[in-house]
Parts: sequence; C-alpha cells; structure tokens
Amino acid sequence: MPLAVVVIPARGGSRGIPRKNLERVAGRSLVARAVRSALSAGVGPVVVSTDDEEIAVEAARHGARVVRRPSGLATDTAGSEGVVLHVLDQLDAHGEALPPVTVLVQATSPFLDPLDLAVAVHRVADDAADVVLAATEDHSFRWTHDADGVASPVGHDASHRPRRQDLPPQLRETGAFYAMRTTGLREHRNRFFGHIALHEVRGLTSMEIDTPADLAHARAVAAHLLDPSSAPHLDVDAIVTDFDGVHTDDRASVAADGTEHVRVHRGDGLGVARVRRAGVPFLVLSTERDGVVAARARKLGVDVVHGSDDKAGDLLAWLAAHDLDPARVVYVGNDVNDLAPMSLVGWPVAVADAHPEVRAAARHVLTRAGGEGAVREVCDLVLAARDEHTPVSHGTTSHVPSSPVPASSTHAATAATLRSYS
Repeated sequence: MPLAVVVIPARGGSRGIPRKNLERVAGRSLVARAVRSALSAGVGPVVVSTDDEEIAVEAARHGARVVRRPSGLATDTAGSEGVVLHVLDQLDAHGEALPPVTVLVQATSPFLDPLDLAVAVHRVADDAADVVLAATEDHSFRWTHDADGVASPVGHDASHRPRRQDLPPQLRETGAFYAMRTTGLREHRNRFFGHIALHEVRGLTSMEIDTPADLAHARAVAAHLLDPSSAPHLDVDAIVTDFDGVHTDDRASVAADGTEHVRVHRGDGLGVARVRRAGVPFLVLSTERDGVVAARARKLGVDVVHGSDDKAGDLLAWLAAHDLDPARVVYVGNDVNDLAPMSLVGWPVAVADAHPEVRAAARHVLTRAGGEGAVREVCDLVLAARDEHTPVSHGTTSHVPSSPVPASSTHAATAATLRSYS
C-alpha cells in the first residue's frame, strides 16, 4: 500500500481569477504543476477533484486520477475538508484500501517542492505527528483598524519594537499542503486535530496565488528562475514553429506590385538541416497566406501549413498524422495567435522578443529574437539533448523541475531529514 493519497481540489469556478486552475506559469497550468510536483514526491497516487471537464482532461494528461465532485462541493463556500473526504469516500466505496496518510495540496502554490511534501508525509506515517502543514517564517508586525479607522497592533506591543532576530519564531501557514492521518481526518472531519506540527518551507515555495497580481508575480518569478540564458533539456520528438516573427524579424518590405519580401537568418537554415538529418520532423505553421512561407519551407525541406485559420486544430492534425505525442513536441511562437498551439505541447517556447503574453506562457524563452537565429537556437537545443549520454525519461515527465527553486543548504538539510525518516 502507498504511504499516502494526495488530493488536489480544482474546481472550475473562481472569483479572484476566472478559471484560475488552468492559468499557466512557465508554460504549465496550475493544476498540472500541482499534479507533477505531487507525483514527484513519490508518496502515492494523486487524485484531482473537479467539476470541470477541461480541468479533468488536463489533470489526467499529467498523470492524475480524477474524481468528479458533486455540485454541492463546487461552490465558493464549500470547504476543502469536504472535498477531500468525498474523495476518500469514493475510494472506500470502490473497495480501495485507504493509505495511512491523506494529503491536501492546493494548486494555487505553483512552486511546491516535492521534497517538502515527502518529508511531511513521512513524519505523519512515522507517528511523529497527526498533521503536518506547510509554514514559512514571518516576522511582520500586523495591525488592524476599527470602523472609525483607529489602528491597533495585533500580537505585539507598539511601544516596544524588538529587532527581528530578537523575536520568538513566528511562522505563517502557507496553505500549500496538509499531510494528515487518514483515520483522524475521517473521525474529526477537519484538517486540524491531534498533534499538529509545522514543516517550514522557505522562499518561493511559500508563494500562493489568490489575485491577478499574485499570478503576474509568479509568472515574473518563473521567468527569472527559468533563466533565458540557461539551456533546457529539450528532449523532444518534433519541432513546430510559427513563421513571421520566428523565422523572420516580423518585418516585410512591399514592392509596388504588392510582392512582399522578408528577411531570414542563414544560420536557421543550417540548424533545420541538422535536425532533418537527425530524423526530427519539422513543421512550419503560419496564418500568413503569402507564398513566401511555402517557398521558405520548400527550401528548408520541411512540412508547412500556411494560411491557417485554426493553428491549434492544424497542429493536432499534423501530430496525429505523424503519430506524435504532443507532450514530446516543441512549439516556437512569438505572438498571441501562437498561444493556442503552445498550450497543446509539452515544450511551449518563445523567441526573445515575443509578446509578453507569449513569454509568460512559455516554458522556455530563447536568447535570440525572431529572424536573428532563434530557429537555429532551438534546433541546437534539441540536438544537444539527443547527443547527451545521460539517460533521459520519456512520456510526459518534465526535464525542468516542477518546483524550479535553486538548490540550497536548506534543501540539502531537508534531504537529510527525509533520509532520517526512510
């Protein structure tokens, strides 16, 4: 029997951010990031509870089981405990043995560290606590005010302001995860019972998304952590690119007879030739109807669909025709009409000068701009991944950590703690 079952509530409605659980950070939806982080913890199956068909499909695509929740548990006022208990009841009703630990994971914590989750589960499984929840250091001085606007301190004496290092330890509940003894949760029907312990998470792993500003902050942080100058492991089976703004600098000169001329980069042609020799399928997918797109594709010797009114649909048709797994395909785009096809693949990539929305949706941002060697750069990354001797995993497993937090002494200490529970 696994140590735990991880439950991720992900309803379709949300007041603060409409359809929040499908919003993307560094190219992955919040629900996908939560599922992949929870699976990486290696403590047991991951179940997404949802009332939304699109979320269900997204969760299943990334490896989660899906439990459809009743409408009474999909309202703004429905508590998380009710959702988790419903999942346990469903598993029980189908004759499945319930693991000793149940974990509630919130998809609104985009940088959840799987190691933190694993340590929390082991602490409960080893009887060190009944409940272990994520918390982070917080030494802020809190205030409130009454109806007349008169302020008063909360939990401290305003006339005495000690230095931060002189304060007793203060931790804030992050809401990222709660590891609970299954029997206790079902008995008390509340996530807080018995011996409650805190697992301290640090830095970015404590971030939570509740508002559009939080979402923008998370995307900015992810863009910084996924350093555009770093080389990702692009272990993919095919490359798809837009044309204007990717193969070109998005400019065109127009002759008196209406003929358009664009500028391309010779290095891109050499890069495409190398991936073709390596047997990597390549598609140019463009809404542009001018014959220059087809002409360039013919010169490169690659597939082309131009004049597309449905880039997502045309991409899916091409993938099906070549029997390709979308999770193992890279799509390179530059503008908002690339967002739909980018959402379908495992590696959405943006050129350096892409529209801000495209950069935010990308899993990786290239160092070169469109028409300045961006295509060559992505070709080189794909070939480099193929040339590496280190074994790589296939399927939908990401080669970028679900929680892109730099390694630190904190994580080394956490690893040592996990070993002590093994």
